[in-house]
Amino acid sequence: MNLPVVLPEDAYAYGQRSDGETHGVVLTKRHVVEFMLDLAGYTVERDLTRLTLLEPACGHGAFVVAAVERLLEAAARVGRPYEELVEALRAYDIDPAHVAQARDLVAAALARRGLAAEAARALAEAWVLEGDFLLAQLPRPFDVVVGNPPYVRIEQLAPVLQAEYRRRYPTLYDRADLYVAFIERGLRLLGASGVLCYLCADRWVLNRYGAPLRALIAGEFRVHCYLDLHDASPFESEVIAYPSIFSLSPGRSDRVFVGRFTDASPQECARLRAQYRGDASGPEGVFYDAWFDGDAPWVLGSPEHLRVLRDLEARLPLLEADGVTRVGIGVATGCDRAFIVPANADVEPDRLIPLVLRADLDRGRIRDAGRRVLNPFRDDGEVVDLRAYPRFAAHLNAHREAVHGRHVAKRNPAAWFRTIDRVYPGLVATPKLLIPDIAGSNEVVFDEGRFHPHHNLYFVTSLAWDLEVLGGLLSSRVALFFVWSYAVKMRGGYLRFQAQYLRRIRVPRADAIPQALQRDLRDAFRRRDFTALDALALRAYGLEALPTFDFVDTRR
Repeated sequence: MNLPVVLPEDAYAYGQRSDGETHGVVLTKRHVVEFMLDLAGYTVERDLTRLTLLEPACGHGAFVVAAVERLLEAAARVGRPYEELVEALRAYDIDPAHVAQARDLVAAALARRGLAAEAARALAEAWVLEGDFLLAQLPRPFDVVVGNPPYVRIEQLAPVLQAEYRRRYPTLYDRADLYVAFIERGLRLLGASGVLCYLCADRWVLNRYGAPLRALIAGEFRVHCYLDLHDASPFESEVIAYPSIFSLSPGRSDRVFVGRFTDASPQECARLRAQYRGDASGPEGVFYDAWFDGDAPWVLGSPEHLRVLRDLEARLPLLEADGVTRVGIGVATGCDRAFIVPANADVEPDRLIPLVLRADLDRGRIRDAGRRVLNPFRDDGEVVDLRAYPRFAAHLNAHREAVHGRHVAKRNPAAWFRTIDRVYPGLVATPKLLIPDIAGSNEVVFDEGRFHPHHNLYFVTSLAWDLEVLGGLLSSRVALFFVWSYAVKMRGGYLRFQAQYLRRIRVPRADAIPQALQRDLRDAFRRRDFTALDALALRAYGLEALPTFDFVDTRR
C-alpha cells in the first residue's frame, strides 16, 4: 500500500521507548522474554522452521535474539539448514542504529551455531529490517507476533504522520498511545491459529481511548492471558511504564488466565507459566470463566469484587444519570506562569477570576492563596479584543514568547492569548465539590461558591443534590470502590480521579435516601469523619460490606 502523502524525514519520531527518552531503548529481562515466547507457543519442542515470527519494534534485539536461538535449536533438531530459514522471522525497527545492533547480535548467534560469517550476515539482514512497522508492506500472515511496542502519545508525532496512522488504524481513538496501533496491526497480521504476545503499557484496558481496541478484541479475538506487572519491573533498568503482558489469538474469549507479578523473577515466571498451563495453582493467578463484552473496560479483580461491582451497577444509576449532576475539570492554561497571577496584578479587574489549585486544599478546607486566573474570553466564548484591555495586553506581551509557543496558540494564531480551556466566570459562584486528579483515595472538598478550579482539580455540580450529602457519599470507600475498579493504578498505590472514572460512580437517587441518613452524611462530611462516612454509605447503598481492596487512604 502506497502512502498518499510524502512524509518528511523528521516525521518519524516514535523512537521513544518505555523509558520516555527519544530513541532510547529499555531492554526486557531475558527470562521475561523467554516467558513470553513460551506464552506465544514459540517453543523448541515444536518445529519452529515451519512457523513465522514477527517482532514489530526490535530495539537492541532482546526478543529477536532469543527467538533466533530457539529457531536455530529447532532447525538443528529437525535437520533443516539455517540458510533455508529466510522466511521464518521478521523484525522491524525505525532506528538504523537499533537495526545495526540487532543484526550484529543475530549474526553472532548464527556464528555460534557454525554458520559462515557472510551467510550469517545475509540471514541477519533478511530477518532484521529498517522500517516503520505501521506503514511497511507485510502481505502474509504470521504464526507469532511478539515484542514490546514503543510507548508514545500520538500527538507527539508530526501531524502528517498522525493523520496517516489514524487513517490506517481505526483504534487510534482520541489521545491514544501509539502502542494501540501496534496491537491492532499485530492482531491483523495473525494467521488463523496465530498468537500475539506483547509486553505493553496497560492504560488501554481501562481508559476511554482504549474502547475501540477493546471492542475489536471482544468481537474478533480470544484473550488467553492477562498479567499485571505494576508491582514488578520486567526491564533491565528502572522505568515507570505500568506494563502488562497479554496473549491473544483469533477467536472468541472463554476461559482467561489473569495473574499479577510481584517481582518478575525467574521463579515467579516459572510459577505463573505452570498455573497458566494448568499444572499448578497459586495466589499469583486465577482463571476467569467469562470475559468482557464490547468496549467495556477490563476490570480485573477478584470474583467477589466483580460480583459486588456488577450488583451495584445493576441496581443504581450513574452519577450523571439525573441530567442535572455534572462532572467537569478545571482550566488548563498551557502557561501557568503567564495566566496565573496574584489578586493585585496590574490587569483590568473583570479579567481576574479567583482560582483554586490542588495545593490549596488542606484537610477538607480551601486555603485562599489569593490567586487569579486571567480570563481571555467574552461571555459568548470568543476571545476579547485586547485593544479594549491595555493592561491585560501589556501583561500578555511581557510573556509573549512563552504564550505564543503553546500548541493552542500555534493552532489558532488570531487567538494566540487564549487558554487551552475556556474560563467560566459563572462557575466561581456555583457550589461544587472539588476532587484532586491524583491521590491515594477520594479527597473531596466542598466549595460553597468562591473559586474557579485549576486543571489539577475535577469538580461536581448538581441541581438535584445537597452537595454536602453527595460529598459524604463520594468521600466514602463505596465511591472509592468504583474509581479503584476502573481507574489506572499508579506506582505507590495512587489513582487518577479523572472524569471518565468519576462518571462511573453509581449513587442512589437523591430522593431515595431518608432524611435522617442524609443529615448524618452531611454532618459526617463536615466533620471529616471517614469511619462514619464509610458506614453510612454502606447503608445508603444497601450493602452489608465491601470486598477488600488495596488503596492508600489519604482522606483527611
